[in-house]
Amino acid sequence: MNSSATPDLLDRLLLTAGGPVQQLRQARGKVVSATQGSYEALFDADLPGNLSLEERLLVAWYACRLTPHAPLAAHYREPLHLLATDPQTLAAVEQDALAELQSPRLQAMLGFTRTLVRNPVEGDREALNALLAAGLETIDVVTLGQLIAFISYQVRLAAGLSALQALEPAQ
Repeated sequence: MNSSATPDLLDRLLLTAGGPVQQLRQARGKVVSATQGSYEALFDADLPGNLSLEERLLVAWYACRLTPHAPLAAHYREPLHLLATDPQTLAAVEQDALAELQSPRLQAMLGFTRTLVRNPVEGDREALNALLAAGLETIDVVTLGQLIAFISYQVRLAAGLSALQALEPAQ
């Protein structure tokens, strides 16, 4: 492992610093860097389009809850407190009660998230048109799809790393 490598999100959340799994992962530095780069780009305050950081965090949190992956869900929920996200919105997302959301835009976004996580084949033209009807621009629909795909990848990677970490002999 390159000792100058800064641990990325998944290293910090899931892996023993300097442990065999982290060393194995860091051996594929380009993959680690690309994964972290995607994360940073998707949650950049200056991301092009009109998806707010709060909306993106809600989508990520909800996708992690649906999957489920508790450590990543907790990671995405934490900054929502700092953003002073409406408690009713948080409760609706936590209870998977999307009909209780006050924002039709957020309802559509989280409904699309549910569709892609649970039954991606239903992410068809009709599902995309529902997002446009809820006021999303084309760039926002593309970004939303990229975000959901990234979270799906991130959760699967995290699950694999967690499984390997669990196999790691006690030190």
